[in-house]
This record gives sequence, C-alpha cells and structure tokens, in this order.
Amino acid sequence: MAKNKTTETDNSVPGFINTFADSEQKRDDSFELLKLMQHVSGFHAKMWGPSIIGFGQYHYKYASGHEGDAPLIGFSPRKAAISLYIFTGLEEHEHLLKSLGKFKMGKACIYVKKLSDINKEALTALMIETIKFLKSKYQ
Repeated sequence: MAKNKTTETDNSVPGFINTFADSEQKRDDSFELLKLMQHVSGFHAKMWGPSIIGFGQYHYKYASGHEGDAPLIGFSPRKAAISLYIFTGLEEHEHLLKSLGKFKMGKACIYVKKLSDINKEALTALMIETIKFLKSKYQ
C-alpha cells in the first residue's frame, strides 16, 4: 500500500508562511487563520507534508483498508487561493456554507482569495462542526 505523503512534520509554521505565502495579504491572512484555528481547535499548528498547516489530528481507516492520520482542520496559502480544510462535505453541513461569503468549492476543500471575503462567524461554525464530526466518527 502507498505511503501517505501528508504526515505531520516538525517544520516551522511561521517560517513556512513567511516563505511560501506569495503576497503580504496572504501572509497576513495566514497568520490570522493561524490564531483563529488554534483558538477554535485548541491545538497548536503543525506542518503536515510540505504545505499544509494543520490543527489536531485523527486516525482514519476506509473500507478499502487505506488508513492514516490527518489534521482535524487546516489550511494552505497556495498561489491561486487559500485552501481551507474545514468542511466535511456532508449534506447536513451544507447550510453552514450559505453565509460563508465569497469562495469556491474543491473536492476536499474551500478556496478563498482573501480572508476578508468570508464571514468569520460562519467560518468558525464550519470549523466547530467539522471537528465535532471527525471526533465522533474517528475517535
């Protein structure tokens, strides 16, 4: 079975943000997300793989036998947009997206150009529900 590339590392989160975020706006948004996600999750930020900042962790195992560890919530200040790993994808959580603001959906994440485009209360609610869901399903 293939080894999971996205594993927790000891790399510096602030160092990553300062070198990876390609604009002052993205750096500022990343440090704001860092504080918010740390506060909401209760976990310190850790690097996951080369470019994901994650908070907390859970162990998953799929019916296929594939298993691994992943952060409960996280983000990455990618070139095109900030990727937010904060949504379960479940139908019962879709109502939380209605008041989020300006974003695009990917397969496993939400993309935002800048943090000021989204409602922070809705973002916080999404993070809380995602953490609750993952803890109840996998822990």
